[in-house]
Amino acid sequence: MLIKRSKSNPIVTPDMVKPSQKAFKVDGAFNAGIIEFQGEILMLLRVAESIPNDNKNEISVPCLFDQNGNKGLSVRTFKRDDPNYDFSDPRAISRCDDPRQVYLTSLSHIRIARSQDGEQFVVDDLPFIFPDNPYEAYGCEDPRVTLIEGNYYINYSSVSKYGISTSLARTHDFKLVERLGLIFSPDNRDVCLFSEKINGYYWALHRPAPLHLGAPEIWLAKSPDLIHWGDHCRLAGCSDNKWESMKIGGGTPMIKTEKGWLQIYHGVDDSQRYSLGALLIDLDNPKKVIARSKKPIIEPEETYEIEGFFNNVVFSCGAIVKDGLLNIYYGAADEVMAVATITLNDLWKNILTLENTTPSKQ
Repeated sequence: MLIKRSKSNPIVTPDMVKPSQKAFKVDGAFNAGIIEFQGEILMLLRVAESIPNDNKNEISVPCLFDQNGNKGLSVRTFKRDDPNYDFSDPRAISRCDDPRQVYLTSLSHIRIARSQDGEQFVVDDLPFIFPDNPYEAYGCEDPRVTLIEGNYYINYSSVSKYGISTSLARTHDFKLVERLGLIFSPDNRDVCLFSEKINGYYWALHRPAPLHLGAPEIWLAKSPDLIHWGDHCRLAGCSDNKWESMKIGGGTPMIKTEKGWLQIYHGVDDSQRYSLGALLIDLDNPKKVIARSKKPIIEPEETYEIEGFFNNVVFSCGAIVKDGLLNIYYGAADEVMAVATITLNDLWKNILTLENTTPSKQ
């Protein structure tokens, strides 16, 4: 497929971001929502910060609440040789006797980066959305931004000991932001909004993570007000294609094109390798999938995609179409931001064929 990575990649790196606290270190600036606003391209970055510890046998974890439940940034320190905890995942620490008890090694917030050309970005010094309530105690992650009826809606993953839920916020100027609360309960993430009503309703993709049966796959829901969601149905499932055999989830907010609603989604294989594919949905019937990638349109190949905080990951939360060119912004290796482009004509040639329409596992 004729996908072209920018020669400027990675376009945002952790060293471009000022820590939000003196004691913090920026580990990642990635998985950003993207939007055009007043002549600029705004990137809503997920900024992951940790607390450095000179003792190699210890790891310090930032917390929004202390162990007594009092709000305020605090630190909890673990011994790496403590047999009660599993340290194998660099993103999290979990109790061996109760894997549901998890502490994240970083605390994420949302920061704005600004660009005139879509490749050279300057990152704001201060956070835009910072964790603020018990459902965000472990961070605000993976924002997506959608212009709907004159307002910019930002949905993001709220992470806490209660699980991963989805929150919604609203702004009209990217200065003041209004939190609207949770719209999907745990465990649910990868929410991708449609930019306009269809048949009198707002629509969204979402990705529940079943605990007992089933796989993490793409579901669809509708709403009269963007707050209350119902009429849930499974839209697209994992396939027999190795790159998306274990789980799939939404990536970009839905992009309206003449061919249908375009979705750039992620697929994960059995080695936790993340790639990106394309899904096309009927303009008038969101429950109808027209076409779907058989092969990835982007998969980890470059060094900055293969090696990082979490290796072998490309993950998109936003894309922009300009002059027939699809600009896909994506997080690489859970550490940096990159961009790649493909013409819509080339994309259609690769997904609008019978052999490239991938059936879901039943």
